[in-house]
Amino acid sequence: MSASRPTPQARGSYPVFRTITTRWMDNDLYGHVNNVVYYSWFDTAVNAYLIEQGALDIHHGATVGFVVETQCNYFAPLAFPQTVEAGIRVAEAGRSSVRYEVGLFAAGAPQAAAQGHFVHVYVDRATQRPVPLPDALRGALQALTSSSSP
Repeated sequence: MSASRPTPQARGSYPVFRTITTRWMDNDLYGHVNNVVYYSWFDTAVNAYLIEQGALDIHHGATVGFVVETQCNYFAPLAFPQTVEAGIRVAEAGRSSVRYEVGLFAAGAPQAAAQGHFVHVYVDRATQRPVPLPDALRGALQALTSSSSP
């Protein structure tokens, strides 16, 4: 465990947002969204953005992203029925990998209820070997890079 606990990021730390509607099944027996759902929201927010930008074709594209690392910190509960706003940004883009950071906010809240990251390694669909980031992907990542990111 790390010596210092992370602090929730402000909404302005994320350049792009996606709205996510909670579902009845997201709640656990404790009355809030179960921790595993947050990881699904990370994936949904980033991949939906990339698909909309024409940078990812999940059905026929030659390049696909594999998650190789993921992490999340929780600061405040989220629950059904509630709207969640997922802020996304790129912390680092390498030759074949990208570290995405995601903040999950209750609608309109100034600070993240949860935040984390995941790393995609982009691979050739057929060989499943790492490949350089395609130009369309690099272009879509530019909007996710914010000068206010920590």
